[in-house]
Amino acid sequence: MKKSLVAKKKQWDGNSIQALRQHLGLTQSELSEKLGTRQQTISEWETGMYRPRGASVTLLTFIAEQAKFKYQAAPREKKS
Repeated sequence: MKKSLVAKKKQWDGNSIQALRQHLGLTQSELSEKLGTRQQTISEWETGMYRPRGASVTLLTFIAEQAKFKYQAAPREKKS
């Protein structure tokens, strides 16, 4: 039985998001268009103001895997 993508979700930090974007050769605006979000959101993720959640985490992981990007996203923190 395959593990679901939800079980494999990783928490993306600002450095990993910026490294992925640069690996893809995209601007913040171009990455935001691919993810269906605002450029300001990408900036907030990269500076650490906020972290991506939900579908954004899944999309980042999918894009990274398709681009053969070697990332070190931290394991998802468990809520107590």
